[in-house]
Amino acid sequence: SSFFSFSSCCVLPALFWSLLSLTMSFWDVPGIKAGVVTGDVAWALLQHAKTNGYAIPAFNCTSSSTINSVLEAGAKLNRPVMIQFSEGGSAFMAGKSLPNEKGKLQASILGAVAGAHLVRAVAPAYGIPVLVHSDHCAKKLLPWFDGMLEADEAFFKAHGEPLFSSHMLDLSEEPDEENIEICKKYLTRMAPMKCILEMEIGITGGVEDGVDNSGAAKEKLYSTPEDVFAVYEGLSPISPMFTIAAAFGNVHGVYKAGNVVLKPELLQEMQDYAKAKTGMDRPLNFVFHGGSGSEKHHIATALAAGVV
Repeated sequence: SSFFSFSSCCVLPALFWSLLSLTMSFWDVPGIKAGVVTGDVAWALLQHAKTNGYAIPAFNCTSSSTINSVLEAGAKLNRPVMIQFSEGGSAFMAGKSLPNEKGKLQASILGAVAGAHLVRAVAPAYGIPVLVHSDHCAKKLLPWFDGMLEADEAFFKAHGEPLFSSHMLDLSEEPDEENIEICKKYLTRMAPMKCILEMEIGITGGVEDGVDNSGAAKEKLYSTPEDVFAVYEGLSPISPMFTIAAAFGNVHGVYKAGNVVLKPELLQEMQDYAKAKTGMDRPLNFVFHGGSGSEKHHIATALAAGVV
């Protein structure tokens, strides 16, 4: 979500993983280890992916069984993975009989935190690096985000790192200015822990975790270079540790070929615009939402444009 990465309900099929050719193994990333990675090490792993033309897939998990299946697949392929929890999936993780009131979201907080601790406990045994992430968080779900950050801060105080590797804020339903301002506020809180923020500008179509964008206006499905650079300008003075889920026609879920008009070439246009403004090559770190069922050439184009 974002794994940022082929994130948030997105999967990079095992076939593509097996075809990856890395000029430097991810095991050579300084500080890399089996188990959950955070902070500088997690960020360096994402940058290694960007440099070497691959992305780390993120999988929504709702139980110990789904967590274990993702870890097992990663271990078999010897590839890093991202395990993430949606707000609804987090509540399911804790148990549907528990209270989860609007404005409090107690079960969602508890389930996400419990899931993160479970991943931390078992991931080292699978022998691969793992990022722990939370998926789409709309404005109405900010109490869930706040609760996870409180758990991060408590864990950081005790262990010197956040509980989660990263979190996603999805404020794409709000005006862009408000979206960026709220992201700035939260990144300021996350930066001392070196916790990575994924944000979304433009919207992902389809239905995800109870949010239905299936009837969204088509122009909202495509971000502009100006939209994306405004995010970079707002967040980069606070911390470099953020990724952008820019919209290029993405739709959640698996869909028939031809039903979705993906334009991953827009990501390169966004990079070119940012390079012209900053003088830096590929300064943006992108996330690809709705990757399930995408065609190989679309994935390749997205990877070349800096999807991590």
